[in-house]
Amino acid sequence: MKLAIFLPNWIGDVVMATPALRAIRNEFSSAEIVGVMRPYVADVLAGTGLIDRELFYNPRSKDSSQRDISLIRRLRAERCDTVVLLPNSFRSGVLAWLTGARRRVGFARDLRSWLLTDRVVPKSKSTPHPVMDEYLRLADRMGCRSLATKTELAVSPEDQARLDEFWSGRWVTENQEWKQITSQSPANYVCLNTGGAFGAAKNWPREYFAALARRIATELNRSVLIVCGPAERDDARWIAEQARHPSVLSLADTPPSIGLTKAAIRSAQLLVTTDSGPRHFAAPFGTPVITLFGPTHIEWSETRYELAEHLQLKLDCGPCQQRECPLKHHRCLRDLSVENVYAAVQRQLQRRSSLPKVA
Repeated sequence: MKLAIFLPNWIGDVVMATPALRAIRNEFSSAEIVGVMRPYVADVLAGTGLIDRELFYNPRSKDSSQRDISLIRRLRAERCDTVVLLPNSFRSGVLAWLTGARRRVGFARDLRSWLLTDRVVPKSKSTPHPVMDEYLRLADRMGCRSLATKTELAVSPEDQARLDEFWSGRWVTENQEWKQITSQSPANYVCLNTGGAFGAAKNWPREYFAALARRIATELNRSVLIVCGPAERDDARWIAEQARHPSVLSLADTPPSIGLTKAAIRSAQLLVTTDSGPRHFAAPFGTPVITLFGPTHIEWSETRYELAEHLQLKLDCGPCQQRECPLKHHRCLRDLSVENVYAAVQRQLQRRSSLPKVA
């Protein structure tokens, strides 16, 4: 048996899909599972064993091998028995239908019901509800019996080695003393994740991040490591410089890598993050996480992780779900003070000191 699974396009959504992918993997243990995905999300699932092979797909790619016609040819050559659609788009429905697969499972929306053999009626888009639960409904429709909600990820030895190499030779303060890191990460550091692909409306002001990093380093005697994707490198570098403390560092000058970001978050005592994809890297590794919510509704991305703390101001104008603040004041995040976030950091670090780390 061979299954093709169209994965979500967003990094965080791919992580939230891992419970459904695990359910499918367990139920169809002898099947070959081919993941159809954007190239940039491939590293998210690396090492999990949830898929066997990858087919890269991006309809806007300059590489013709990743566009629609090529994908259809490749999928038809695969002769898949079943295609599972995690995205909701009409385009993905057409692609699934054109593969010739006998069974096509997905949500009956966006006028694509006739393209599917197994239709799941989606919940209302006007009522926020966890995306993770929706993915599990697709697994349930396939007959999967084990529908656990724990997300999962893995870190490769190579990515851990890259993190250790980053720390090698650096000096940080630890337990009121300066310590030279030689071969591994420091025992006490906090990760900051400052940006996201959604849009500027999700961003906590970078001057706030700089002030928070300085307080964590000076008052809590922790190192701070700022992780970043390609689009956030300048901000990460600026925040580290403005913090003006030798224990505040960034990955801005290392080649950007999802694998390295996973390794950094796994080894951290705490992650403080915007509502962006890497926030979901914390739960699989048992890392406490504070998420700063602005225009987005918490319920859409809720995973019920017990070591997560969500910070969001209650305003008449939100959550608006807009990529740019329509009122131009961005109060949902500008009014979320450094003092409030710092207090949450203190709470989480106190909790973390009494909890075992997930291996």
